[in-house]
Parts: sequence; C-alpha cells; structure tokens
Amino acid sequence: MPALCRDCLETFTPSRRCPKCGSPRVLAHDELFSLSIAHMDCDAFYASVEKRDNPDLNDKPVIIGGGQRGVVSTACYIARMKGVRSAMPAFMAKRLCPEAVVLPPRMSAYAEASKQIRQLMDELTPKIEPLSLDEAFMDLTGTERLHGHPPAVMLARLVKRMKDEVGVTGSIGLSHNKFLAKVASDLDKPRGFAIIGARETPAFLHDKPVGLIWGVGPAFRESLEKAGIRTFTDLLRWDKQDLTARFGSMGTRLWHLARGEDVRRVSANAPVKSISKETTFYEDTSDPDILDGHIWRLAEQVADRAKARDKAGLVVTLKLKTKDHKSLTRRTSLTDPTQIADRIYRTARALFDQVGDKGPYRLIGVGISGLSHANDADIMQDLLDPNATKRAAAERATDAIRERFGKDAIKKGRSLR
Repeated sequence: MPALCRDCLETFTPSRRCPKCGSPRVLAHDELFSLSIAHMDCDAFYASVEKRDNPDLNDKPVIIGGGQRGVVSTACYIARMKGVRSAMPAFMAKRLCPEAVVLPPRMSAYAEASKQIRQLMDELTPKIEPLSLDEAFMDLTGTERLHGHPPAVMLARLVKRMKDEVGVTGSIGLSHNKFLAKVASDLDKPRGFAIIGARETPAFLHDKPVGLIWGVGPAFRESLEKAGIRTFTDLLRWDKQDLTARFGSMGTRLWHLARGEDVRRVSANAPVKSISKETTFYEDTSDPDILDGHIWRLAEQVADRAKARDKAGLVVTLKLKTKDHKSLTRRTSLTDPTQIADRIYRTARALFDQVGDKGPYRLIGVGISGLSHANDADIMQDLLDPNATKRAAAERATDAIRERFGKDAIKKGRSLR
C-alpha cells in the first residue's frame, strides 16, 4: 500500500509518521496512485480570507454575513463548533456564539483569492470545472507523465501552495468519479484529504443516508422517506424502472449513484449560466416588509457576485417556496443585461407583486441568467425610468466607498427590514 506525506510530499511504505520529516499527516490507500478525479473545496473560504487579511481574527469565531434580519453566509470552524451554520438566521448565530466577530462579505477580495487558486489549478490540468468561487472538480487523468508524479501528489502540493501563496486552506476528495470525489472532500474537513476507491465504494455507501447526494435537499429527502428510502441500501432494493416511474430522471440518477456510478465528465471551462442567491427562513412569513428586505439583500448579493465575475444578466428570476414546499418561479427579460442591485431588486420586487398573496413562504430566492460580459451591462437602462441611470451611478459610487471603508459604510434603509 503506497503512502504520501501531505507536508513534505514524500512517498513511502505506510508508517505512522513520515520517515523524512516526521509529520503525522500521512495518507495511505491501496488506490492512492491510481485515482484521478478530484474535488477541491476551500475551508470556510470567506472567513479564511478575512483571517488572512486580519491576523487578529485567527483565534476568534468569525461569521460572514448576517445583519439584524440576515442569514449567515459562512462561519469559520471555531464558530461552527458552537453550532453556527451557513444559512442560519443571524440572530440565532449570535445567540449560539455571542462572542463572534460578524463581518460583511467582501466579494472583490474573495474573487481575487479565487483567481489565484484557479491559476494554481491550471498548472495541474486543463480539465477544471468550477462550481463556485471556492470549489472545483479536476480531472488529472494522464497528467502523471507531464508532472512526473501521480495525481495524489500533485493535489497535496496544490493545497500546500494554496496555504503558502494564497493564505487559505482547502480539502481534497479523490475518487474514480465526480459524485464520490465531492462526497470525499467533506469527510475530513478542514485541511482534509480523503479517498474513496473503486473497490471500497459499495461498502462505503451501503449505510450512508441519501442526504449525502448532492442535490437531495430537505424537501426531496422527505419524499424519499415517504417511499421508505433513507439509506443507499434502501435504494438498492428498488428497480431502476420503479425509481424512474416515481421520481422521474432523478430516480434514474439515484439508481446509478446507489451503485457508486457517475458517468459525468469534468467539464473544462463550463460557462456560468446563472448567478443566484436564496435564503430559507427560520419561520415562515407573509410579512411584506420582511420579504421586501430579503429581496433587496438577495439582489445586492447577486449583484456583488456578478460584479466580482464581470458578468451581467438579461433575465431576472424570483423563486418562492410556500410552507407546503410548493415552488413558485417568475422571470422576466430586461431591455439589456444588468449587474446593478437596484435594477435587479426593482425587477424582482415587481415579479413578487405579480405572485399575489400566496404565502406564507419558507424560502425566497433571486437570480440572473442569460449572462454576458459586464461591458454589455446597463447600456440602455430603462427608457421609461429617467432616474435609473442616476441610481446606477450612485450604486457604483457606493461600491467604491464600501470597497475602501467597509460594507457597512453605507446602507439602504430597506436592507434593515
């Protein structure tokens, strides 16, 4: 069985410590040097960037996002030990961890760190499929001759360079397909490196909950439980035809994933098709003021992400989910692409008004699609709204002030709802 030191990258016969540097961070697996599909996920990315830029925060619990009625975007691992989780209402997070330092997101800083990490990944393989600013799939098949080392060694070198050169840490999942690589990357966080080999796949999966599958959220998990499906072993009892008849194309996918099968390829440079943000409420609500405040905050976050990626969207989408899990989606096309929060908000708010009183709601989301480069953004504006150009100019001036003095330097009143 081959082994690898994750600190000095020495390879050797397994032992409790590296024979070269003495590190206990030893990775050993009988398929260590034959697997090549990886998932890299940064550890509490936003919080890591904040701690990198302000070392005084290193030993403190840090929460990104929030506000009086907002939700947590990211929490560092110190805060997570207190029970703080992403998408948790800010008031609950502060109750669990009152000593936490709460910071607004700085999307430009996160985007810059993401670009640096992408450059490091580009040196390993051209087959990279980014999922967000802080995670990506990589296919390193056939790269051993180029680098002179198997993929596992190069991946350990990648996260070491991320720490040394970018100042953030990441976790690696290595397996024989995308599904299992993503599962593996969550097994040993933070600073983890986990492997799921082909031979061990059936034994690894058999007692795991179906919630392990990416895309199986609370609502769909509830539907599966009604069918008596809670674990992968439960899935194995179903015929493919019966699963497909009950759950559609997702049923077919579940049949294959239950057997550890995933034929999807790592899609290099797959274009980003949409940018969206949603939040699930701690308590269902029909309060129009609260919902309006959420629409604004979501629009602002979507705009921040679009600006960080130099993107603009032609289509604005509003997503709502009622207390009985019924989804309502409304979308409309603009006269020209936008990345302006005010314009996204006004469009999403108009879509919300079209829905009427169908609450209370448990989830709300805002997004843009039909993406193009930011050079094409907000050229025409809305000819029926002569003040649109002024508001866009004011927003960009606000962006500059926030970039210099912090996110809370200027706030709109509606963001406090």
